[in-house]
Amino acid sequence: MAPQKRSTSRVLLVDDCDRLLLLCGRDPRTPGARWWFTVGGGVEAGEDHVQAAIREVREETRLTIPESRLGPVVWTRQSLYSVDGHHFDQYEEYRLGRVTGTEVARMQIDSVEARYGHRWWTVDELAGTGETVRPKGMADLLPGVLADDGGHGVAVHLGDFDEDADPD
Repeated sequence: MAPQKRSTSRVLLVDDCDRLLLLCGRDPRTPGARWWFTVGGGVEAGEDHVQAAIREVREETRLTIPESRLGPVVWTRQSLYSVDGHHFDQYEEYRLGRVTGTEVARMQIDSVEARYGHRWWTVDELAGTGETVRPKGMADLLPGVLADDGGHGVAVHLGDFDEDADPD
């Protein structure tokens, strides 16, 4: 069966200490399969990527951030993967969204989206973890985005990936 095509809008949600919020996912059909991923998700009919990003942040954290708080696209990525017996061919756009400590305190992380956990990660923690983090190489990629406060240049295409063939 051909993979389902999917377009997503991902948000590098960073607090005022430069920690990145990641949610934890697992594949119920693959024992031990676990990975960390950014806030965000599928672009729905009638939405653009920015509208999807705002909706996804609200759904996953109960926090409404205005469009003006989202930076431009910093990365894109194409990913083939399978989860729970479903196959996807997914286009991803990533943009920075900064939140204050007050907003972090108000967040209510959705228990369905983050049923396996959530965590705020520093760049050093990302660099030192043995856990699977998507996109791959986040510890090397994130400092440039933080230094440029979300980028004002051209988005970097991180590549085309087959997560099933290269799960780490």
